[in-house]
Amino acid sequence: MSVKLTLADKLAARTPAKALARARDLREAGRHGRAAKLFAAAAEQGDKEAARELAMYYLSGEGGHLRSAIEAARWLTPAAEAGDAKAQLALANLFATGMNSAAATGGLFGDTKLGEPDFETALTWARKAAEAGEGEAMALLGYIYLNGPETLRDQAQALHWYERGAEAGVAAAHFGCAMLIMPTAESDEATFRAVAHLRKASEGDLAGGHFHLAVAYEHAVGMARDVEMAAELYGRAARAGLNEAQYKYGAMLLTGTGIARNPHEGETWLRRAALGGHGPAAMMVANIYATNSDGLAPNYAEAAIWLHIAAEKNMVQAAQALGVLYLLGQGVPRDPDEAAKWLRKAAELGSSGAQATYAQALAKGRFNPRITEPAPVAEWFEQAALQGDRFGIYNYAVCLADGFGIEKDEAKAAELFRQAAETVIDAQYRYGLMLAEGRGVERDYEQARVWLEKACSIDAPLALNALATLYLHGMGGPKEPQKALRLFERAAAKGNLQAMFALGALLGGGNGMEADRVASLAWYRHAAQAGHKQAALMLGKYYKLGIATAPDAEEARKWFTQARDAGVAEAQAELDSLPPPVAPAA
Repeated sequence: MSVKLTLADKLAARTPAKALARARDLREAGRHGRAAKLFAAAAEQGDKEAARELAMYYLSGEGGHLRSAIEAARWLTPAAEAGDAKAQLALANLFATGMNSAAATGGLFGDTKLGEPDFETALTWARKAAEAGEGEAMALLGYIYLNGPETLRDQAQALHWYERGAEAGVAAAHFGCAMLIMPTAESDEATFRAVAHLRKASEGDLAGGHFHLAVAYEHAVGMARDVEMAAELYGRAARAGLNEAQYKYGAMLLTGTGIARNPHEGETWLRRAALGGHGPAAMMVANIYATNSDGLAPNYAEAAIWLHIAAEKNMVQAAQALGVLYLLGQGVPRDPDEAAKWLRKAAELGSSGAQATYAQALAKGRFNPRITEPAPVAEWFEQAALQGDRFGIYNYAVCLADGFGIEKDEAKAAELFRQAAETVIDAQYRYGLMLAEGRGVERDYEQARVWLEKACSIDAPLALNALATLYLHGMGGPKEPQKALRLFERAAAKGNLQAMFALGALLGGGNGMEADRVASLAWYRHAAQAGHKQAALMLGKYYKLGIATAPDAEEARKWFTQARDAGVAEAQAELDSLPPPVAPAA
């Protein structure tokens, strides 16, 4: 809709001074369309102040004008050249945030793109405005000298102009002073000075001032610790849209630190921070859904959404957790190759856990070689080992022992297992086993017992079975079948099928043990039902011969068939020895 001027407006427009005065009155009354037209009338007649005010309408888009940085610059330039400090400041801000000189003079159809700051031109205009006493221009000068291109950077000049802007009461200048002084403060005086500037920046309602003053309160920098004040200031900065503050404020609400605990509001702020790209905040939201403190089942589907955001921001834990979810199919479709992508990312960011999980999945052939190119896991583990990481040493030893991604070297593997065995239980088992088998080291059953005993501290089934075998056969010490029995029972309680089968055999008689056929039958049944093929063969024999149970040819046939189908050659002969199955009654 076009804006019509009144007769009074038209009369005022004939004289620049009258047009300017009436435009100001109309602006104060909120009649921006008419005000803009009168500012334009005065500007076109050469009034520099009116040109600047017209430019401001092009920057704000009020008064019916389309927002146009180029048109704003066109009107600001003559005002700035005439010495208008406010126009100089506005022009400097334009150049510092994406205008360039060719675009400013080339009109709407100039061939130069907007978007790239022109700090050198911004510096020229900012300096003119600053020397004319514009405090905001002083702050802008400080910013350019501190953050502009390398050729313009000058910390001494930055501090000089920030301090002048601070003297003029500009909050941004106080903030700039604090950011320059605090990192290099080596005395209480310097720290107190930086904190004083932060207070002024916060009093000026500057989001960065709120945030960094909150940090000072939280960590007792230049003042006594006050988490309540820190929470208050983080809240102000969060409401101003500062991403890091939203994270801090959300975390404090979630835990009740410095503020009344409010998990719902805390999660809301953490979500805002996460949606703004804050990795740690996304990780916290993911943890909320993965653990679900409300007594409900974990919501892995929701957790996965936030883990994606965190993992994209190179959060190691998030990438690793996301990889595991894809590997298990929890909350996301089961997709080993998508799992590989995230596990590899976490691994390359230094997660030894992700490296191990990736390597295990790769060794088991879970990844499609046409989709996932194998990662250099041996190199990962070697680098971790060189840095003294115990788990890295252990995993590198596994690669050497098994020839996984590297030439097999059992002697070197044994040496590394021994190093890692001081703290890594799996390494204690692998080193004990190598001692028992004489692989990579001279066979030493006595020392094998020592290391396997250590590995059994957490009831690791493989270590329990290996140690039980040494006790059973008297390797490295006297035969102790009762000790072997107890070790096999501990492994069986962990669901280990080999231990269940061993118990069936041990309790069946021999090895100096009194036979307990009923218990033997029970252990063979447990193992067979879980899929142990040799246990199925033995269970069939017990039913065929009526050992600890009544003879039952059909039950024997069932277990012999399972053993045969699992690849036990002897099972077919046993099946052939059974009488023909009984035909069902007509």
